[in-house]
Amino acid sequence: MLFRIKAIAKKEIKQLSRDKRMMFVLFFFPVFLLIIFGYAVNYDVRNVKLAVLDNDRTSLSREFVNDLSSSSYFDIVEKFTDDKNTKEILDEGKAKAVLVIPKGFSRDIYANKESAKLQFLLDGVDGNTAAIIQNYSLGAVQSFNEKLLDEASARTGIKTTVPIDVQPRYWFNPDLETTIYLIPGLIALILIVTVVITVSLSLVREKERGTIEQINVSSITEIELIIGKLIPYVVISFLISGMILFAGFVLFGIVVKGSYLLLFFSILLFLIASTAIGIFISVISDSQQVAFSIATFVSMLPATILSGFIFPIESMPVIIQVVTNLTPAKFFIVALRDIIIKGVGLSVFWQQWGYMLIFAFMFLAAATIINKRKTIKA
Repeated sequence: MLFRIKAIAKKEIKQLSRDKRMMFVLFFFPVFLLIIFGYAVNYDVRNVKLAVLDNDRTSLSREFVNDLSSSSYFDIVEKFTDDKNTKEILDEGKAKAVLVIPKGFSRDIYANKESAKLQFLLDGVDGNTAAIIQNYSLGAVQSFNEKLLDEASARTGIKTTVPIDVQPRYWFNPDLETTIYLIPGLIALILIVTVVITVSLSLVREKERGTIEQINVSSITEIELIIGKLIPYVVISFLISGMILFAGFVLFGIVVKGSYLLLFFSILLFLIASTAIGIFISVISDSQQVAFSIATFVSMLPATILSGFIFPIESMPVIIQVVTNLTPAKFFIVALRDIIIKGVGLSVFWQQWGYMLIFAFMFLAAATIINKRKTIKA
């Protein structure tokens, strides 16, 4: 059995090595996607274009504006004195936000009669960005408030304290970098696309060339054929995973905080589940063109949209959350983020391993049943 599996794997390796374009795609595509997603797909908001309408025109209002411009969050692109320009600036997209400082801003602060008013007008077309800018603006105001309280304490000699001092701390990703969050999903996307497409095409290719008939009448069993054909792609997939992790470390400083052994088995289980999809597609397809179309649709679309790679599953409608269980990438990404980002043990994500095994069993069972029916009819 081992001899026959080795012979099939050797044949598949030789066939792959002859296809230079496929080998180039397999090893270039992951690095290309990593660079694109790492630098282009980014939820971090920096250098927000801010316009300022200062109706107060005092030293205190100018100090507040200078504090905003000195941070890395805001970039003052325009200062104006006419209220009519506000709508024009937001309409034309010259700024993402407009800060309006009303007349009497400094007077209200020093009089200490009531809270001084400020207004931030935000471009709400992109709701996510607008919410982030709002948090930045609230943080800037809070920081300025603390500065004013310290100055008042120094003048009066009376120390003022805030009743509740909230000090948030972010675990696992202190700088809230988007890239650290996306890398595990990127690994899942690349692996499932690579494995599903290559496995389905490899098996369908035997049908088109007629060599599958020779294999069927030989002493090779279906299990030996599948294992022999999968070994090269599993090895390539592990190499791709290593490339992505190494590139992520070099380009973005991403370090695996958990166990490499758990990472290895998580990838292995995911490859088994992805392989099951590829086998199922090869059974229902009669040509490489059909297999490629189905494999691309089944692997790439769910892994991108329904896996939690980019969009949080918790925010989806309940029906869509049920549909997300149709891709093993959902479970794999949870395990990867737990290992790479959190560094936790198997007790936290063991269920994800179980889901991937169940997923693989279901698709392999379905492929076996369909293939037997086709064989009987033939």
